Amino acid sequence: MSKQDIASIAAQLVVEEGLEYGPAKRRAVRQLKLPERTPLPDNDELETAVREYLDLFCADTQPAELLALRRLALVWMERLAEFRPHLGGAVWHGTATRLSDIYLQLFCDDEKSLEIKLIDQGVRYQPRTASGLHGESVDVLGIHAMCQPLGIFVGLHLMVNDRDAVRGALKKDAMNRSPRGDLASVRMLLSTFEDQ
Repeated sequence: MSKQDIASIAAQLVVEEGLEYGPAKRRAVRQLKLPERTPLPDNDELETAVREYLDLFCADTQPAELLALRRLALVWMERLAEFRPHLGGAVWHGTATRLSDIYLQLFCDDEKSLEIKLIDQGVRYQPRTASGLHGESVDVLGIHAMCQPLGIFVGLHLMVNDRDAVRGALKKDAMNRSPRGDLASVRMLLSTFEDQ
């Protein structure tokens, strides 16, 4: 079994079950009954496999689902514009389906100001911590946001970063792409998408 075999099974798990890349790769290894320490495909290899799977099995549904998620992300980015939101993950990169969550990186002078804004707007959220942009622990506020076109609630994760962390947020990835986009970039992405 090769890394490509692992990536193929992991891609199916990402698309069909909404798993994140890490858990999908580990589960693919278990499904293939490979040793725990089997070398895994990197995230770029898995993303390529996800795109291939989407093209093959989801070409008739995925574009509309992606558009709905991007529109929902834009609504929340506009709502939280003062925190300089940046969209990342599958919704930004174009591999999202109805099972994908939305990830927004926010940059605040005061971490509690976001919580106060959500409370003032009557938005219920679940706080937790996760690994941030530079490997440090950051607060994450999780919201269940209704996506009307899909008729489902979508996980919306607000990653709360220090204001100065925005400097490294747009560093190009291994494929020379921006790993996330700001409000103007998402608006442009949507206008391009809707013009097709």
